[in-house]
Amino acid sequence: MPATMVDVNVSDFEEAFQKLKSEVAHKKFLLFLADKDPASSLSWCPDCNVAEPVIYQKLTASSYKVAVLRAFVGDEATWGNPAHPWRVDPRFLVKGVPTLILWENGDITGRLEEDEAHLEDKIDALLK
Repeated sequence: MPATMVDVNVSDFEEAFQKLKSEVAHKKFLLFLADKDPASSLSWCPDCNVAEPVIYQKLTASSYKVAVLRAFVGDEATWGNPAHPWRVDPRFLVKGVPTLILWENGDITGRLEEDEAHLEDKIDALLK
């Protein structure tokens, strides 16, 4: 079943997050990613370049209705700031990108970070 994906950055995140929470979907995910270079369409983050295709393949192949809020953290310098809003937000405390979060019943119930976000068996476990 196709996944519904919405792209946001820090400035428009809250409104989109509220919509995600009210979305009628069996599984709701937040995917924190590094920004892409417009010239190459690749992220500055090597882990994001590896994980994204695997994550999208798994989420869209799910038999469930899946909603994904793709939150782009900014360029490398912006993300490198220890005070980045998503690094310090107590709801998420994102340490690295990519980070895939399963959001259920108003809380994080599953999380894959950086070098584990591309592991198919771990993504499958979030989809169960």
